[in-house]
Amino acid sequence: MSNALQVITTAPDQAQAARIAQALVERRLAACVQIAGPVQSVYRWQGKVESAAEWQCWIKTTAARFAEVERTIRELHEYSVPEIIAMPIVAGSADYLKWLADEAGDGARAD
Repeated sequence: MSNALQVITTAPDQAQAARIAQALVERRLAACVQIAGPVQSVYRWQGKVESAAEWQCWIKTTAARFAEVERTIRELHEYSVPEIIAMPIVAGSADYLKWLADEAGDGARAD
């Protein structure tokens, strides 16, 4: 089993999604963040059914970096309760998983 995670968050617009992605990669908390959208979200908030267009961030990182990833998302996010969920990457190509660990700051890189 891999130590790799895919973390998902949503943002209210593409600019906020890009800020989160840029910060995570620059801080070496993620190897890659893919931004997709807009997606239409339907959810219950404060007793009402709401609907909004949002942008998804698919964050490639490691379990060791999750707490810092969560902290960074909360720091940059305007939602009071941002979506932050992590899914284990149970398998992947060895080269990709090594690259992910190296770039997310968990590998033995020396640059």
